[in-house]
Amino acid sequence: MYLDCTVKIPPEPGKISRFKKGNVIYVRYTVGRKYNPEKQYNVPDHKTIGKLVSPDSSLMIPNENYLKYFGDDEIPEITEDSSRSSCVKVGAFAIIRKIAEEYDLLKLLLNNFDPKECGLILDLAAYSIVSENNAGQYYPDYTYNHPSFTVDMRQYSDSSVSNFLSDMTDDRRIGFLNDWNASRDHRERIYISYDSTNKNCQAGDIEMVEYGHAKDEKGLPVFNYAVGYDVSNEVPLFYEKYPGSINDVSQLQIMLEKVKGYGYRHIGFILDRGYFSKGNIEYMDENGYDFVIMVKGMAKFVRSLVEEVHGSFENKRDHSIRKHKLYGTTVRKMLYSSDKQERYFHVYYSDMKASAERENLEERIEKMKHALDSMKGKQVQFSREYTHYFNLEIYDKDGTFLGYRENKEAIEKELEMSGYFVIVSSRNMTAKEAIDLYKSRDTSEKLFRGDKSYLGNKSLRNHGNESVSSKIFVEFIALIIRCRIYTLLQKEKERIDKTPNFMTVPAAIKELEKIEMIKGLDGKYRLDHAVTKNQNMILSAFKMDSNYIRKYANELSEMLYKSASAKGEEQ
Repeated sequence: MYLDCTVKIPPEPGKISRFKKGNVIYVRYTVGRKYNPEKQYNVPDHKTIGKLVSPDSSLMIPNENYLKYFGDDEIPEITEDSSRSSCVKVGAFAIIRKIAEEYDLLKLLLNNFDPKECGLILDLAAYSIVSENNAGQYYPDYTYNHPSFTVDMRQYSDSSVSNFLSDMTDDRRIGFLNDWNASRDHRERIYISYDSTNKNCQAGDIEMVEYGHAKDEKGLPVFNYAVGYDVSNEVPLFYEKYPGSINDVSQLQIMLEKVKGYGYRHIGFILDRGYFSKGNIEYMDENGYDFVIMVKGMAKFVRSLVEEVHGSFENKRDHSIRKHKLYGTTVRKMLYSSDKQERYFHVYYSDMKASAERENLEERIEKMKHALDSMKGKQVQFSREYTHYFNLEIYDKDGTFLGYRENKEAIEKELEMSGYFVIVSSRNMTAKEAIDLYKSRDTSEKLFRGDKSYLGNKSLRNHGNESVSSKIFVEFIALIIRCRIYTLLQKEKERIDKTPNFMTVPAAIKELEKIEMIKGLDGKYRLDHAVTKNQNMILSAFKMDSNYIRKYANELSEMLYKSASAKGEEQ
């Protein structure tokens, strides 16, 4: 992130260079040399420290790296923007503030951060929720027409935000996570849904960024980001960030140790198929953790389970789980030969899933047939997929492909398996209880979709480890708040038995943003108009109404007036 000032290019002979990208000329500083094993010699280690004001200028606009390497140099004072719009949006801010108070977020932050920093963290979280963006340079635009959590509602420039994110340490971030989890009730039994995603990163010197198995492949290095979500209380508990090359299976046991450190004992885990492994299941057994986990694919063992119960439950009313539009039954067996206890395998069948999988298979077969037809008369080698679905009249003496026939038995067998899936649990429960638990992780999946789509966090472009780590931390605070907004809106929709299109999180935020206060000639802000019917319906999800908004608007008016007066005195 670049600062709102200009400085002279540092007088470092032999260490300063320039390079042009597009229409911008960047300034690089050589911090040392690194050994390149492929070239077998040392190469310069360049860090971009700024960009030129103009091609012939001796001045540049510095970035965070400049502060890192030349922080002792005098930097021109950057003044905070003291202006605020005459029209301030208060509706969305009101519900965010109420949730922050409900969770005691300010109090927990105060244990680890200065009062000024606590407000800025909550402001950045609110900004990402309301604006669906996390780019620091647009934060001042948000505070221009919104109230603030900061002391005296102070507005900070993007460079101040950049400096703050760069200075935040792991100790303070970890301190908050410890306090946040210490505040939970460790006596109750809970299930934690644990899931991960990865983020593309266009940042500079980030240690955890590596090329790995990206879920959104763009040829960029990635890092992994995981969240533990308490499905029993519908709240995120913790997050993890780790290098992009580490897979889900190997990270799980590390996470389990962290959960133990947070003091949770009476817990179970709800896990996706990516975490299914013999080692992970044994590890959870050793630590006394229950689990509900989706079994990978249609391996031989799973196929045998399905075949064992095939035809015995798919149309039986006693096995119908109408809530999820499927049928289920439970089988008790050992998971593997050396297993020390029986597990509960819940086998499910869904007509909709079967139809989709059958159609998908038919389309794949058709595509392979077209490919095979184009290969006739050529010398080719075939993948296992082709040899599985087709009997290939493969080669004559000179190795030419002659023709093919469908392997009807293999295709029909796969068609028979369409629509089935298996969940395994460590505790004795019904098929309905198991699928209810597993489906409860839908909220944690929505957390990731919301994180990438609505919080502007699909990819990170920060420079420096601390800045990226700090931004992920702020993102987690935003997730806590946004998740609560989602949960309360869902419960309100169930209560009123309606599905109005403005009761989704993005639509509700947009609707509440229309609640505005207008600045009068006396310098005080007042509500511009009454709360609408739709806005009242949204507010009711948060135990708020038009009277609450009027009272809160009066409080905000006094705070904004005092803030403006204080700034006037300073000037």
